[in-house]
Amino acid sequence: MFDVGVSAAGLLLLSPLFAMISLAILAAEGTPVLFRQERIGHRGKPFRMLKFRTMVRDADQLGRPLTVGRDARVTRIGYWLRKSKLDELPQLINVLRGQMSLVGPRPEVPAFVALYAPEHRKVLDLIPGITDPASITYRDESELLASGPDPELTYVKTIMPDKIRINLEYAKHATLWSDIRVLIRTLMVIPGWPKPQA
Repeated sequence: MFDVGVSAAGLLLLSPLFAMISLAILAAEGTPVLFRQERIGHRGKPFRMLKFRTMVRDADQLGRPLTVGRDARVTRIGYWLRKSKLDELPQLINVLRGQMSLVGPRPEVPAFVALYAPEHRKVLDLIPGITDPASITYRDESELLASGPDPELTYVKTIMPDKIRINLEYAKHATLWSDIRVLIRTLMVIPGWPKPQA
């Protein structure tokens, strides 16, 4: 109920912002405005996760599945949208559809889920979310990956397992109030956003 209420209210209240971002993308980069990518959701069910497009067209065919540092595929407006996390706002639609929650493990692409160890697959029992404690811990993930010689190997062998560990540990004691705290903490670490009082 909390997810549905907040996502519906958010889509309504933020509709002028959605319109402005859409027009800015159209003016600078053309269509499409939204980027749809297959992710693996609850109990291994695939779905199309929505984002505002922040990369050049067909970016997924032009490089690795990870965005590392100042990736040349990221557009000028896309860099700002990523930095402010505004590119994630269309996922409120995924929440309203019941495919995601406001707080839950970030859903992975099929290629990375295929590499899960048996103990990591427990994370698929959780409903994926827009934000989670691991996303806060690894908020500078792109820069961290850029500092290593093999970003994809670093992600698969080190970062991805640790993010799963963090989320499984959080899920053991998660409540509505702890989810609200995660949402507030997320806002507090986004550059340029007003800092609410925790």
